[in-house]
Amino acid sequence: MAVTLLVLPLLGSLGLVLGPTGAAPAQAASGCSGRLAKTVKFATGTLRVYETRSYACAVTVAKKPGARRSMRVSIQPRGGRAVVDSGKFTQLAGPVKVHALNRCVRASGSVGGSSASTGWILC
Repeated sequence: MAVTLLVLPLLGSLGLVLGPTGAAPAQAASGCSGRLAKTVKFATGTLRVYETRSYACAVTVAKKPGARRSMRVSIQPRGGRAVVDSGKFTQLAGPVKVHALNRCVRASGSVGGSSASTGWILC
């Protein structure tokens, strides 16, 4: 009985008894933090670019999650190398993140045979 009285308040304060409260932010689902800076829709998915003060992050999200298919996302800071995540995924490629303090970035993404890119943004 004494153990129960000590453990339950501890578990409750950690959110383990009642579960998490409130809805998770949209960025949590994508794996990128920061503000959504650009969204580019294409036939089979969406390319999303997020920004914080010093980083830019990108993900490609499939329009219809399901079977594994070829997906790709890349982001490149001006004057730097692109960071790429590609493979066969069911819903999401990425996140990929680059240091972009005072630098433009460009991002591209594809799902199956369709793709999209941003051109230079966040300048």
